[in-house]
Amino acid sequence: MVPEGLFRIRDAEGGIRLAAGDVEGGASSLIPRSFSIDAILAADGPSIDDALAAASGPRPAAVEHLAPVESQEIWAAGVTYLRSRDARIEESVEPSPYDRVYEAERPELFFKSPGGRAVGIGGHIGVRADSDWNVPEPELALVLDASMEIVGYTIGNDVSSRTIEGDNTLYLPQAKTYDRSCALGPALVPASAVTPPLRIGMEIVRDEETVYDEHTSTGEMARSFEDLTAHLGRALSFPVGAILLTGTGIVPDPPFTLLPGDDVRIRIDGLGTLSNPVVRVGAG
Repeated sequence: MVPEGLFRIRDAEGGIRLAAGDVEGGASSLIPRSFSIDAILAADGPSIDDALAAASGPRPAAVEHLAPVESQEIWAAGVTYLRSRDARIEESVEPSPYDRVYEAERPELFFKSPGGRAVGIGGHIGVRADSDWNVPEPELALVLDASMEIVGYTIGNDVSSRTIEGDNTLYLPQAKTYDRSCALGPALVPASAVTPPLRIGMEIVRDEETVYDEHTSTGEMARSFEDLTAHLGRALSFPVGAILLTGTGIVPDPPFTLLPGDDVRIRIDGLGTLSNPVVRVGAG
């Protein structure tokens, strides 16, 4: 059975609404305007299941699927899979920090994007014009409420500029946070609807041909979801919840790089497919 998810859409009149639908078929019925993602993830708010149960009415017409996020901050974890540690070593002139993070008690956590900058399914993701080695990073995203409980999941793409990060580890914010560097979607799925470990697959299509196709599983992670969540909430509060990307175990080998015109398709069991075309952003 295909799980039902909470979509955020732009309707034919240009209004933004929440809607319910299965993660393969998209939004199929509107949710009352009294529900919002901010309210759902705030303390004592309704649940994702409550919002889905309230859906009614006809299928929305001419919808655009937006990133399923509102005021939430999007954070990310790094070096949570052995493969991601090895890739960071390959790109860096100083490999030792990545070995230390992989083996340390404290994980690597970094701010990825405000919710308003994330793009949804079909939205363009960007590669920086001042970097000539850029990769997508397919990741399971944890949906956290204000008490830092995992209440749902979605798919994330932590697009990264390997050239910039490899030049100096202190350049991480520039390598990770820029226009169109984060995609989320297609929908928020209640945590009760899927059971990890989850299979993650990524396909990159260029000129109508598949140029990359790989998969992994969250079972290959060296850290637990609870460990990552606990560290994120140690000294930060999130009144309307947060989104936490859990790291990647799929890293294209050099010299592969994303190019404008590519299409990145990330699929996770039970969460659907997040597909995004690539454009170049910024100045060289």
